[in-house]
Amino acid sequence: MLVGPRCPARLRVFLLTLAVADDIGALAIIALFYTDDLRIGPLLIGAIGLLLIVQLRRLQVWRGVAYFVVAVGTWVAFYESGVHPTLAGVLIALILPVYPPRRSEVERAGELARAFSQSPNSEYARAAQLGVLRAVSVNERLLRLYQPYTAFLVVPIFALANAGVVITAETLEDAATSTLAWGVVLGLVVGKLVGITGATAVFVRLRPGSLPPGFTLSQVAGGGALAGIGFTISLFIVDLAIESPELANDARVGVLVAAVIATALGWVLFRVSERIHPPTEQVGMRLLRPVDPGRDHILGRHDAPLTIVEYGDFECPFCSKATGSIRDVRARFGDDIRYVFRHLPLDDVHPHARFAAQASEAADEQGRFWDMHDHLFANSDALSETEIYDHAAQLGLDMDRFEEALRVGAHHHRVDDDELDAETSEFGGTPTFYLGASDRDLTRHVGPFDAATLIRRLEEAR
Repeated sequence: MLVGPRCPARLRVFLLTLAVADDIGALAIIALFYTDDLRIGPLLIGAIGLLLIVQLRRLQVWRGVAYFVVAVGTWVAFYESGVHPTLAGVLIALILPVYPPRRSEVERAGELARAFSQSPNSEYARAAQLGVLRAVSVNERLLRLYQPYTAFLVVPIFALANAGVVITAETLEDAATSTLAWGVVLGLVVGKLVGITGATAVFVRLRPGSLPPGFTLSQVAGGGALAGIGFTISLFIVDLAIESPELANDARVGVLVAAVIATALGWVLFRVSERIHPPTEQVGMRLLRPVDPGRDHILGRHDAPLTIVEYGDFECPFCSKATGSIRDVRARFGDDIRYVFRHLPLDDVHPHARFAAQASEAADEQGRFWDMHDHLFANSDALSETEIYDHAAQLGLDMDRFEEALRVGAHHHRVDDDELDAETSEFGGTPTFYLGASDRDLTRHVGPFDAATLIRRLEEAR
């Protein structure tokens, strides 16, 4: 955020994903290469423990204590096998069931809570408690249980255990002449930059167009440099790999110096990129993501000579009014225009907009996007979760399929992608329109969005 580009939305997503994968890979390396004395018996017991957790998940066991007991046994088995038990923790976390609560279970929990409020007794209290626990996944419950201990105890202890780096003129001079320290610096600064940028460039060459709109290789290079800042696993490996206090100190100094150099290098690369590719026009005035019939929701002929793209919010009253303008525009141009709708839920002012957008995508799974689109705008003042389910039922959707699509978030990324496009294009208001006579000529409309104004702009474009 301090040294990155002006619109780092997609870069943040890229680096976050990369950091998670990188840490898991590093932990796998620790397990494989830092095991001095491997004992097969305990390792097999640990593997059986992981299989038991998989089976508990398959049987939909929801009581956390069952997972806790098996997980503790698995962790101890890994520890006794000689494999670093951190790997067991990662594997257990990946296996534990995590899911959004099912609507039926939430409603059941509500019924049990109401029964307790009407007749408070121990039996109803326990039933209500179990009903709530059953609705929430084991992973989330364990996360909430352990987070205070990990955040306020484990992480501070880790930080203190890796403190004590002696930084004096003498130690800095020793580190400056240490091949170990420079190896660490080169690995984190040059290795991260070359590895991340090079791998991405190769992948883009193999799959042209795989980078999302607004995300460039120059941003990847800057992000690759900033990835050299990550030092927690590096310090962890220093503790495991180096026994000599003097050499360990050199390595830690190398990690800290690499973080500083990586920050500076990232800043330089981003500034150079801005000079080499200066913006030729106001950011976001041209449509960032071309219209794609395989992805976008389109009304009208896909090859129509005129196009209007709207970024909208189902709870926005101005977007609701704009639907009338769009109807008039489509009536005026007929088959000569295609209308494209994309999502931009404004969470700060419209608390139900995101769920409404996700609901429209769930309806699209049944080929009913535009029916849901019109129905939501017609009822933009009644978009609570319960009301949206009622709207779906009124449209005759398959409710089990609709609810499951929303519960597992099968289409949430579609809404998120549209939102990231808007953020990269530096606009945050709805409705926002792009108009033009071809994909390469779609420019942002500034000003009133009444039908007469939109028609005049389209006539000029034609």
